[in-house]
Amino acid sequence: MLGEIILFLLVIFAGTGGELCVSRAMKEAGEAKDFRPSAVLSFVLRGIRIRWMWLGIALMATAFFSLLWAFSMAKVSLVVPVTALSYVVGTLGGKILLRERVTKERWTGILLVSCGVILVLLGRS
Repeated sequence: MLGEIILFLLVIFAGTGGELCVSRAMKEAGEAKDFRPSAVLSFVLRGIRIRWMWLGIALMATAFFSLLWAFSMAKVSLVVPVTALSYVVGTLGGKILLRERVTKERWTGILLVSCGVILVLLGRS
């Protein structure tokens, strides 16, 4: 049980942390406005020079392999709902780390997701 919890937390926090890092990197790289091959190559090269991109990729890879491991230990009907907590962590991370504005409607959705996960965990026994 403790192993599952650690894996779930790793999936949630590493995956969401990776997404936040990649988002920050893309904001630094700027918007892709031209889709000619030379412009795309320039954009990609600009992106791979940003440390946040590499940290994000490493965290997302960690989350992916942790998710595979979690699927080998627990039922899909438990793993998938629990990983929905990444929406909660992502919203909090966007607000706190990226200083994004979060609407009341989004907070309501986050509350509903959290309630759903709690119901899944309570019905696990």
